[in-house]
Amino acid sequence: MNDRYDAGAAGHGADQYELVGYDEYGRPVYRQVPPQQQTQQPYDSYAQQGYGYDPYATGGQQQAQQYDPYGGGDTGQQPQTPSYDPYGTGSHQQQHTGGHSASYDPYGRTASSGQQPRVAEQTAYIPHQAGPVEEPVTQERGDRDYRTEQFAFVEEPDQDSEDVIDWLKFTENRTERREEAKRRARARVVALVVVLALAAAGGVGYLWYAGKLPGLTSSDDKKDTATPTGAQKRDVIVVHLHNTKKGGTSTALLVDNTTTKQGTTVLLPNALALSGDDGSTTTLAKSVDDDGSSGTRDEIDTVLGTEIQGTWRLDTPYLQNLVDLIGNIEVDTNANVPDPEAKSKGTAPLVRKGKAQTLSGKSAVAYATYQGSGEAQNAQLERFGQVMQAVLRKLTSDAQGATTTVQTLGMIIEPPLTDKDLGAFLAKLANLAKGGDYKTALLPVQTDGTLSAQASASVVKDVLGGTAKSPDKDAAIRVSVRNASGVKDNTGKARVVLLNGGFSFQDGGSGAAEATSEVVYADAADKDDATEVAKTLGLPAGAVSKGDVSGNADVSVILGQDYAPSSS
Repeated sequence: MNDRYDAGAAGHGADQYELVGYDEYGRPVYRQVPPQQQTQQPYDSYAQQGYGYDPYATGGQQQAQQYDPYGGGDTGQQPQTPSYDPYGTGSHQQQHTGGHSASYDPYGRTASSGQQPRVAEQTAYIPHQAGPVEEPVTQERGDRDYRTEQFAFVEEPDQDSEDVIDWLKFTENRTERREEAKRRARARVVALVVVLALAAAGGVGYLWYAGKLPGLTSSDDKKDTATPTGAQKRDVIVVHLHNTKKGGTSTALLVDNTTTKQGTTVLLPNALALSGDDGSTTTLAKSVDDDGSSGTRDEIDTVLGTEIQGTWRLDTPYLQNLVDLIGNIEVDTNANVPDPEAKSKGTAPLVRKGKAQTLSGKSAVAYATYQGSGEAQNAQLERFGQVMQAVLRKLTSDAQGATTTVQTLGMIIEPPLTDKDLGAFLAKLANLAKGGDYKTALLPVQTDGTLSAQASASVVKDVLGGTAKSPDKDAAIRVSVRNASGVKDNTGKARVVLLNGGFSFQDGGSGAAEATSEVVYADAADKDDATEVAKTLGLPAGAVSKGDVSGNADVSVILGQDYAPSSS
């Protein structure tokens, strides 16, 4: 702050002003300092000539009119004429007549006459002089406060505002898209859960309907009992295996339960007692030989309460060709079977006992017809059942393919069964056998060929879904006769007597000799019928008693040694 301003030089004491700063508009601010002796600067020629214009602002007092920007000067002086200040220092010049006037100092100092009033501390203002540029401040400076109108507020460009709006819109849209994606994902998950729940419910319902739901039943017949037996639909075909070399037959029922999707081979022993058209009783083996396929089929229906759709006569040569045609079978054999064509006893067996034995057509026939020494006919029948199930496992499940196989064998199919019907039926059973839904069951009969109570429950009712057909009200009383008299002809004589008396006769076979004859009834309602049967046969009333009766008879008779045909 060493800048000084001298005013009122021209023969007067000089007042000095010191630059102390700048005001809020950038104009310099001075303060008065004590006067000091200074040498009067001479004015140049331009000022002395009285032109009123000093291009270098060096002139002293002028005769011309001076410009006083503050309007100061002596009273009664001539009008003031402004002078030009090329440096914009704001010095004052006055035109006076007979008085003093302020002169211009090129260094910014003014000379004033003694007539001008002074103050102890006076500031001078030099217009248009630019001060140092200072950066705007936001706080107080010294003892001066800045006002709101002193500041300029700059608005942000519209482009920036639009960018911010676009960014907010983008963010909002992206958030909405994310939320929408989340909603869609949740909707998909819910839909998937619903579909899986419906599929699971449908699967469980199907398993329950088909009887395959675990834990509902513990027996092997759980698929048969899932639906009431009376409401189940079954397709049944009877097959007779004829041994063309040794003679004899083996019979089985092939059952397809279309309701429970279960296949079964029911083996029928040759000793099964059947009733003839004339009311007489015969065995299954005799019926096949004497009555043929059609008569035997009807008699089986009568005894078991079934409905057989057809008969398949399978001679042993056709069975051999069938096994060879499908490419051998595997069977868990239970006996060593010798070669029937072997000339010596030391020859190796044709079929060896063991698990998963591969059998060709020839060995399959040998195993299916084999009955060891001392074995019952049921042992051979069970081997026949093993071969049949193994054949079904190997046979194609395609109906057309199975039909072609049947046609290739060249068998004679008895009506009403056709080769197409047989092929389609075997294909269904083959499908069940491959899936493990196939079994083999033996129909248990008593030594006299009659059905036991167990047979009616386990096979006749559960597997076949039938019962012995109830006779009409006017039908004859069914009488089963077992000959235990030791006389073979007594069976025929008793048959004739009972048929003539209006009763139905069933051959109960022969048994060990017994001393006395018996007449047994099961129901109290049959007591009178049993008494009448005893009278017809010439037996005493004391022979009549209540007890167990064979499944298909109303009254059972045991002919003892006391039976005398001549008295009946």
